[in-house]
Amino acid sequence: MKLALIGYGAMGRLVSTRAAELGYELGTVLTSADAGRSVDELAEQLRGHDMAIDFSVADAVVTSVAACGRAQVPIIEGTTGWGPKMAEVRRTVWKSRGAMVFGSNFSIGMNLFYRIITRAAEVFANISEYDPFIAEAHHARKRDDPSGTALRIRELMAEHVKREIPIFSTRAGHIPGTHQVGFDSTYDQILLTHTARSRDGFAAGALASAKWLIGKQGVYEFAEILDQIIQPPSEGQA
Repeated sequence: MKLALIGYGAMGRLVSTRAAELGYELGTVLTSADAGRSVDELAEQLRGHDMAIDFSVADAVVTSVAACGRAQVPIIEGTTGWGPKMAEVRRTVWKSRGAMVFGSNFSIGMNLFYRIITRAAEVFANISEYDPFIAEAHHARKRDDPSGTALRIRELMAEHVKREIPIFSTRAGHIPGTHQVGFDSTYDQILLTHTARSRDGFAAGALASAKWLIGKQGVYEFAEILDQIIQPPSEGQA
């Protein structure tokens, strides 16, 4: 698989390292120096790659997805903070008959955590004595506040808990990422926690998604395809 990387910060470099370990070829690397280039220019540079993986900045997502669509290169979109542009991005992918997997968090563990907190929200949906909250902490360089993962957690909980769910954010030091979901009452507190030990889990999830996306069309959320990624195909299936 020949990969193009969009963004070459901490996550981009890690994806590059893990891809090399898997025997993938690294082709184009687009960085902040490419900001301002036209969709046509970017598409020309991306053409011929099997997959693009984007961990860049929210403002660049619309252009990056459009360039990948024009170049007929599927894209794994790991950038966060571009939620308001979701409808536009989906239209772009469908119009180009392209393919994309996106996610607020590509950690397999976090996506299993999503399922746990969804069930917890169902349990506490009609118990007014417990007030829900979300607390998240990340390294000082993280730009979006609250994190895209915290916003996704709130979306999942809000499907069942019909009251305010505040988010408390911390940005300090080198924290890879911690997310907590709490239900607090005068009697006690129930706390669910996911702590990332490193960014390796995000890179592994992105590369697993890239392998899965080959030969497909459409827009997929990482959480929706998780079972297909973590479960090997049954006997007789390709």
